[in-house]
Amino acid sequence: QVHLVESGGGSVQAGGSLRLSCAAFGHTYTPFCMGWFRQAPGKEGEGVATIAGDGMTTYADSVTGRFTVSQDNAKNTLYLQMNSLKPEDTGMYYCAADFGHVCPTAATMTWGRFGYWGRGTQVTVSS
Repeated sequence: QVHLVESGGGSVQAGGSLRLSCAAFGHTYTPFCMGWFRQAPGKEGEGVATIAGDGMTTYADSVTGRFTVSQDNAKNTLYLQMNSLKPEDTGMYYCAADFGHVCPTAATMTWGRFGYWGRGTQVTVSS
């Protein structure tokens, strides 16, 4: 079991940057896979990025080259550095974790593929 708490969201203008954080606590074992997922009003949710225990990362095509996922195991924290933000990046960003042995790619990330979720942090990008 693990509890996830996101922070770092906010409102920025297009071209700006934000860094999201996800603090994980209450767990005995480190999750094998963690990721970021976003949901915009009226749109389907989208996997943004995943990072596996071996350090392998995957990204949605829409954020490749602009977003970077990383984790600090000593601090039990997952990060998402978001640069060159666009209005279409607006949405609620959720942190997710799973203890399974297979880490989904960002493209295959769905609500059902991860066992634990945070409550989200809102990102709003204005043009």
